[in-house]
Amino acid sequence: MHNILLYLFKTIVMETKLTELLKIKYPIIQAPMFLVSNTTMVIEAMKSGIAGCIPALNYRTLDELKTVVIELKKAKVAGGSFGFNLIVNKSNIKYKEQLRVLCEEGCDFIITSLGSPEETIKQAHKVGIKVFCDVVDLKFAQKVEDLGADAIIAVNNEAGGHRGNLSPEVLIKELVSNCNIPIISAGGVGCKADIDKMLAYGAEGVSVGSPFIASVEANVTDEYKQACIQYGAKDIVMTERISGTPCTVINTPYVQKIGTKTTWLESILNKHKKLKKWVKMIRFSIGMKATEKAATQATYKTVWVAGPSIEHTNAILPTKEIIKKLTE
Repeated sequence: MHNILLYLFKTIVMETKLTELLKIKYPIIQAPMFLVSNTTMVIEAMKSGIAGCIPALNYRTLDELKTVVIELKKAKVAGGSFGFNLIVNKSNIKYKEQLRVLCEEGCDFIITSLGSPEETIKQAHKVGIKVFCDVVDLKFAQKVEDLGADAIIAVNNEAGGHRGNLSPEVLIKELVSNCNIPIISAGGVGCKADIDKMLAYGAEGVSVGSPFIASVEANVTDEYKQACIQYGAKDIVMTERISGTPCTVINTPYVQKIGTKTTWLESILNKHKKLKKWVKMIRFSIGMKATEKAATQATYKTVWVAGPSIEHTNAILPTKEIIKKLTE
C-alpha cells in the first residue's frame, strides 16, 4: 500500500528525491547531447522547471566554457537547475582542466561518463557541486556509490548515443534494490506516460535527450531535426563507427552504405594492449568530427545520433512545449 501511494504521489505531484536534490519542479534532466545542447535550450529548461545539462566538450576552449557557466548562473531561476557532462576517461585530454573551471565557477551538478568519477566527486564536493554518474549495470553503480556519487544515471538499452544493454525495467529495479542513492533513468522517454512508467519502476527522475533534438533552440540543421520527425524507433541502429563504443544513430542511407562495424584494421589493433588506447582516441576524434559535420552542415554524409524515443517527435517545437508534453 505504501509503495502504491508513493508512486501515485510521484506521478501526480512529481516530487521526488531528484526534485529535492536539484530544487526543481519536475524530476527531469534535459540530457547533455554533443553539439545539440546549448545555453538557450538550458535556459528554457530552467524556466520550465527542469534541469538542463551541456557536454563540456561542446566548447573548444576553457574560456568558452567559463563564459557559458557565467551566462547560465546569471540566467538561473527558481525551480530550475543546470550542470555539465564530463567525459572522464583518457580520450578526453581536456577533462582535468574542464573540471577545474567548473569547480572554480560553480554549477549545480556534473554528470560523469565513460570512466572513473573518483577525482570529479572529490573536487566537486569540495565546492558543493553534486555528481551524478552514468552507469549501465549494478557493478559500476555500486562502485560509484562507494566513491560518494550523489545519484546514479541508469543508462538503459533505449537510450540515445552510448546506451546500455538492459531494459529500463530490469536496470532500474536492480539498482533500486541494491543501491541507496537516487536512480535517474536515461533512455526510452518521449512522453509523460514514459516518465510515469520509469517512476513506477522505482526511478527518482529521468534524463531525456532525443526529444529535444527537434527543438527550435537546438543549433543543428533542419535536416537533422526533420530526420527525428521522419524516422522512428524502428530506424535506430547501433554503430561502432563514431567513438569505437557502440552508439545509436538514425539508419540513413549513408549509415547503411558505410556499415556499422569498425574496420578490419581497427579490430586487429583493438586487440593489441598497447595500441588499443590510441586506436580508440583516433576513432573518437574522427567520429566526433563526422558527427559535428552532419549536425551543422547540409551533407549527404549524415551520421545523426538519436534514440528510439524520437518515435514521439512529430514536429519542431520550442523547448518549453516539449517539456509541457513531458509533464502534462
